[in-house]
Amino acid sequence: MKIEFAPLNIPLRRRLQTAATLQWVFSFLALAQCCLAAFVLLALSDWWMLALLYAGWLWLDWDTPTSGGRRSQWVRSWTVWDFFREYFPITLVKTVDLDPKKNYIFGFHPHGVLVAGGFGNFCTEATGFSRLFPGLRSHLLMLPFWFRVPLFRDYIMFGGLVSSCKSSLSYLVSRPEGGNVAVIAVGGAPEALDARPGALTLQVRNRKGFIKLALKHGAQLVPVFSFGENELFDQMENPTGSPLRRLQNRLQSIMGVAMPLFHARGVFQYSFGLMPYRKPIHTVVGTPIPVVQTPSPTSEDIESLHKVYLQSLTELFEQHKLSYGLCEDQHLTFI
Repeated sequence: MKIEFAPLNIPLRRRLQTAATLQWVFSFLALAQCCLAAFVLLALSDWWMLALLYAGWLWLDWDTPTSGGRRSQWVRSWTVWDFFREYFPITLVKTVDLDPKKNYIFGFHPHGVLVAGGFGNFCTEATGFSRLFPGLRSHLLMLPFWFRVPLFRDYIMFGGLVSSCKSSLSYLVSRPEGGNVAVIAVGGAPEALDARPGALTLQVRNRKGFIKLALKHGAQLVPVFSFGENELFDQMENPTGSPLRRLQNRLQSIMGVAMPLFHARGVFQYSFGLMPYRKPIHTVVGTPIPVVQTPSPTSEDIESLHKVYLQSLTELFEQHKLSYGLCEDQHLTFI
C-alpha cells in the first residue's frame, strides 16, 4: 500500500488542530485505562494514602453522575477545544430560540463512531452553545460504565457528561427551574457499528425510553441532526449476520459498549490511522416538539409522540440536507 505522507510545511495552526484532535481520540480510546492504571499504581505505592482518600471521595461522590454531574465552564472553554473544532470544522446551527425556563431532551442523530459533533457542540463552548442558547446548560449522556473509572469520571464530568441511566435523565429534565438540556445519542452503541461514510440508517424505531421520560416530566423534545458525523471514519465490513458482526454484538451485550473496527488517517500521513478525516460537521438543532406533561403515560401516548418525533426529525433532515452536501434523492431510513 502506498503511503501518502503529510507535507513538512504545514502551518502551525493546522498542527495544533491535529494535536488537539489527537488528544481527544486518546481520551476516548485510552484515557480511562490510563486513569485506572494510575489509580492502581498509586494504591500500591508509598502514596497509598492518597488513593485511599480518593476512594473515600469516590464513595461520597458516587451519585453525582446521575445528579446533574459537575460541569466546569473553565474546562469547557479551554483553547484546545477551539483547535479541535477547527480541525473538521464543527458548526452548531440554531434554527429557533429555546426558552431557558424549560427543560429539553435533544435527540442527537446519527451516533457516528465517536460522537465528535455531540462532544464538540455540547461538552465544550468551542461552537458557542451558551451564546446561541443563553440560559441553557447542555449535558451529553454517556454509558454509566465510564463513570465507575477513577479520575476519568471526574474529567469527563467537567465537560458536562453525565450518566445515561434513567434516573440521570429524570433528574435533569425534572428540575423546576428549567434550563437543562439532556443530549441523547438515540441510536446508541448499536448504531456506531454501522457508522460509515454515506450511512443514513438510524436505529430509532424501538428507542422510546426518552419519549416516555419526556412525557412523564413534560420536557420538550428537540430533534438534532449532525450532518457529516458518519463521514469521519471508515469501518471494516461487518454486515448483519457476518462473524465479525456477531462478535461485536456479543461483546456489546457483555460490556455495554460498541467495538467498531474503524480507521481513517494518521498524524503524519493520510493513508491509515485512527485520526478522523478532516470532514465538516454541521449539527442542526431543530424546532422543539411541545410535550404535555403526563405523569403516567400510556403506550398509546408514547407511540403517538414517537411518531411526531420521527416526522420532525425527517423534516429537519429534508429541510437542510441540500445545504450540507447531500442529494435530493438521499433520505433517512429508520430501523
